[in-house]
Amino acid sequence: MELQLAGHGPAYAYTGGKPFDATLPCVVFIHGALNDHSVWTLLARWCAHHGHSVLALDQPGHSRSAGAPLASVEALADWVLALLDSAGVATAALVGHSMGSLIALEAAGRAPGRVTRLVMMGTAYPMKVSDALLTTARETPMKAIDMVNAFSHAGLAAKPSYPGPGTWLHGSSRALMRRVQAGQREVNLFEHDFRVCDRYAHGTEAAGQVQCPVDLVLGARDQMTSPKQAADLARALNARVSSVDAGHQLMAEAPDAVLAALRRALS
Repeated sequence: MELQLAGHGPAYAYTGGKPFDATLPCVVFIHGALNDHSVWTLLARWCAHHGHSVLALDQPGHSRSAGAPLASVEALADWVLALLDSAGVATAALVGHSMGSLIALEAAGRAPGRVTRLVMMGTAYPMKVSDALLTTARETPMKAIDMVNAFSHAGLAAKPSYPGPGTWLHGSSRALMRRVQAGQREVNLFEHDFRVCDRYAHGTEAAGQVQCPVDLVLGARDQMTSPKQAADLARALNARVSSVDAGHQLMAEAPDAVLAALRRALS
């Protein structure tokens, strides 16, 4: 589905295999750094086939959404809210992973009356990025992609045929990141996204404005955003915390457990 936003290029949203219906309870999925809507396929399809409308977004400058990448979490939160306007959605549940979780938090703080549920996956606040990783992302982004995928998965390989026959989690995630990186010619998108995460400093204030129920879904073996780094945020949001046996790429590593946590959050 393509949406037109004033001041931005056309925005793409995957609707979970069902035509979008703005009259249904809406769930908005917001991806993390150097990802796109495809990381949400299982969760988006479940929601779309169980009574929800779905918008799994590509952020500006990522994959199918046009325009330049936006420079801050705050600007991306405003973009998400503008996208809801374009889609004719009055209220929605926001589900974000990693950088996307910060965008969802900021949007829920900016427009508390419009957000019915907030689900933050693989999250931490502050979401600081090491100088070494930022330097590698700037100078040798392909090497940084390999590094991040090594850190983001809890093991070297998933169990056989999990989550599907022939699936190689490291390889598929690395291929996605390389494709998203190659699709943006104007900036080094990997370094850009990491700096957006690193600079965000409004999380505490945003948390104080959130009015809806909040769930945190964390990977017990996450090396990118350690569950310990989310403890203060969970307290500030009075959030229910679910732990799954996975690393940072928890939607791919523990799809059944993450879906179960999302279903609890939306119920």
